[in-house]
Amino acid sequence: MQVYDKDKLYEETRHIAARFRNTLGKNIGGITSELAAYDAARLLNLKLCDDSTLSYTAEGSGTRDGKKILVKGRAIFKEQKSRQRLGQLNLHTDWDLLLLVLFDDEFETEEIYEASREEVTEALDTNKEKNNRKGTISVAKFKIIGRLVWTREEGVIDDEIWDNQR
Repeated sequence: MQVYDKDKLYEETRHIAARFRNTLGKNIGGITSELAAYDAARLLNLKLCDDSTLSYTAEGSGTRDGKKILVKGRAIFKEQKSRQRLGQLNLHTDWDLLLLVLFDDEFETEEIYEASREEVTEALDTNKEKNNRKGTISVAKFKIIGRLVWTREEGVIDDEIWDNQR
């Protein structure tokens, strides 16, 4: 059995995903989810859950200690004009924080946003009035309700005050 370096394997996965999309015009299913979980854990010092039956992706440490974290990822491509949305969020499962990992067209992490369950629930309740019965939220709305916690340029952002109305 050949053993692979995990970091190298994820890096090659990014390259394959980008080439696949550039060649065929569509994404490989599940790639952004897997890369988002890996990057969130690596960049924010989280512990990924091995049990796939759990309703959350990772467990926090440091300022997120004891928190059950759900991780979502979206690749934002330059030519896309449609509004990106997060997948359906189940509020009947056990999680405390939602992280959104945003990728560029090469599947490299650009930014990570975080919002509490309460903030997400409130935003979804507001969205129900606008024909949103599926429990989804747009990336733009999530960026408004959430906090920027990591960028490619700055790394981890620990500021308590952050203006998300840009």
